[in-house]
Amino acid sequence: MTEKHIVLEDIDPMAFHGVNNGHLQMLKSLYPKLRIVARGNVIKLLGDEEEMSRFEEHAELIRRHLLRYNVINVEDIIDLYHGGKTKADAVKGVVAYSVSGRPIKSRSENQQRLIDEFEHNDMLFAIGPAGTGKTYLSITLAVRALKEKAAKRIILSRPAVEAGEKLGFLPGDMKDKIDPYLQPLYDALEDMLPQARLQDMMEKHVIQIAPLAFMRGRTLSDAVVILDEAQNTTPAQIRMFLTRMGWNTKMIITGDTSQIDLPKTQKSGLIEALHILKDVEGIGIVELTKKDIVRHRLVTRIVNAYEQHDASTASNEK
Repeated sequence: MTEKHIVLEDIDPMAFHGVNNGHLQMLKSLYPKLRIVARGNVIKLLGDEEEMSRFEEHAELIRRHLLRYNVINVEDIIDLYHGGKTKADAVKGVVAYSVSGRPIKSRSENQQRLIDEFEHNDMLFAIGPAGTGKTYLSITLAVRALKEKAAKRIILSRPAVEAGEKLGFLPGDMKDKIDPYLQPLYDALEDMLPQARLQDMMEKHVIQIAPLAFMRGRTLSDAVVILDEAQNTTPAQIRMFLTRMGWNTKMIITGDTSQIDLPKTQKSGLIEALHILKDVEGIGIVELTKKDIVRHRLVTRIVNAYEQHDASTASNEK
């Protein structure tokens, strides 16, 4: 009797097995000549060699489906068994899928421009107000590149401008102190990768999240590197960051020039970089506007109200 082991290395085994091993039970009914035993991320097969070969091909299709869509159901498993496409394959224009299987795609013309510019440039600036999806889409593109093996790792960074003297008073070690500034990046990643898989990638440094100060002296190769909230960098900081770029690397720099938290006497590095680099070949710049806001409708109204207030204040100061 032939015996083989299949190791599920890059997907969530629970998603493969199904709730209460429902998917596994379905597979057992499809392959009656095999004894199928699952232990964690290892599937042991015993039985007919020809049927075992068919099961391996089927399991690989399921693995690829889960790697792309994060979820699978019994109908998908049967469709793949018969060599057909699943319903998810019919959805057009999708960048990636959330952990719940929700398709993530552009929701405005400028968001689509962001996606297109990423494909055609090694460095991309995505500028726009809060809620336009610039950070979320950037991380989605990075996760897709990682899954498609176009990149070996993802590196995410943010300046912690509020740090300074306050950082020392926060409880915990350095990671505990900086995590609050990086939480939006964690949130986006948790929406796209199963928790166990994300934790494993972070432990293996396939996904790295660090404050901007930790970038000094590094050469970042074979990666998608994202600098978020870049409006809060100084000219020296953003220059240091941009020159970390190594071979086979793409960089995305996001920011909102209307929300600069630096001291009023300090110039924003993002604004300076946009001016200096606007005509450099290989660098794309996408400006998102209020029309691209995809959060609650009140966010657009809030942005409008603050813009009117800023304009009124500037007029009164003249």
